Amino acid sequence: MNTNKRVTLIDALRGFSLSGIIVANMLIFQYGLMGESQPEWFGIGGADLAFHSFLFIAVVGSFMPIFAFMFGFGMAKSADSLRARELRPKWHLARRFLLLFILGMLHAHFIWEGDILTFYGMTGFFLLLFLNRKPKTQLIWAVLLMIAMGVLGFVPDEQGVPVFGESEHTQAYVMQSRDVYSSGTYGEIKDFRNNADPFGEEEGWMMAIGSLLAPLLISPMFLLGMRAARTGTFDDPEASRRIYRRRAAILIPIGLLTKAFSVLAPQFGAPNIPGIGVGTMVGGSLLALGYIYAFALIYPRLRASSLMGRFEAVGKLSLTNYLMQSIICTTIFYGYGLGLFGRAGVFVGAMIVLGVYAVQLWLSPLYLKKFRTGPVEKLLRIGTYLSFKGQPRKKRADRKANVQNVQAS
Repeated sequence: MNTNKRVTLIDALRGFSLSGIIVANMLIFQYGLMGESQPEWFGIGGADLAFHSFLFIAVVGSFMPIFAFMFGFGMAKSADSLRARELRPKWHLARRFLLLFILGMLHAHFIWEGDILTFYGMTGFFLLLFLNRKPKTQLIWAVLLMIAMGVLGFVPDEQGVPVFGESEHTQAYVMQSRDVYSSGTYGEIKDFRNNADPFGEEEGWMMAIGSLLAPLLISPMFLLGMRAARTGTFDDPEASRRIYRRRAAILIPIGLLTKAFSVLAPQFGAPNIPGIGVGTMVGGSLLALGYIYAFALIYPRLRASSLMGRFEAVGKLSLTNYLMQSIICTTIFYGYGLGLFGRAGVFVGAMIVLGVYAVQLWLSPLYLKKFRTGPVEKLLRIGTYLSFKGQPRKKRADRKANVQNVQAS
């Protein structure tokens, strides 16, 4: 498999992941970061409640890890490209991660509370420790971190102690957010998002610890993506079909079962049993890996289809499309737009955001006919390589040869 075809597979997978990301994020767009997992606070019931549970089992927490996997994959490939030019990968990647962190902070402050770019930037600096490690080392650390998260998921909540994020203070915050987000102006919503306290003193320290652990929670997928780039996991999908099929057949059922257990057990009156958090801590990543291998399995068969080509286009503009999803969907659900916050319902909300994604599927190929890269991707490349062209410098040997040629002439 040539390099170009390998890259198109990765782009298609990245573009496909954005379809699940926007559906999962719809719950935050419509119910808020603290309200997405509390359907009873919004009166969600019946078929909508069943669909809500389905999304938490099959979608939420299992498409963003695909994005993280692709991030790690791209990080390793970028490092290889920089080494080939005799440049220092860590310096360039560190600038990229810093820019991602800044971009994420701006995104969270001015647009939407569900930003993940800040965590990607933070995690990137941690991943630099593994940039030059062997694939075996990357695999061992990924497994160890995933096991550690799984162990935390086995620890049951104490009987009689309110579950994190379900206190009276948080519920009052969510009810207030429903009024502000559904009818507030842009300034009112921004002020509430940046200044209102969703936790109070008792849970504030838990949130701080959770923020520090978040990069560790998603690091295994980054590391596995880096390893996949090093070992050529997707270099020849046709020859690797048996491997993809076997891994997908194992990981998808395990991921679905662990997540279903975590989602459904509380609904059947067992919120404090051991292992209730395994689906959240580990199941989402396992299911994401299953989705990755399943997609790689079908990719060669559908490579020539127009839909796959559109996935590739969306993936090439993934950062721009991700940020545009935030801008468009907050306008749809917030008070300064259509004001559908908490009103559309889970199923209708999913159809709305899938409509937004369908527009991106249509527009992305048209954009790439005129431009080689997205506007946000271009800015990130300029900052990463310190070049207005957004391209890495030539190899030192090439620059020296060019100087000598000019002098000789």
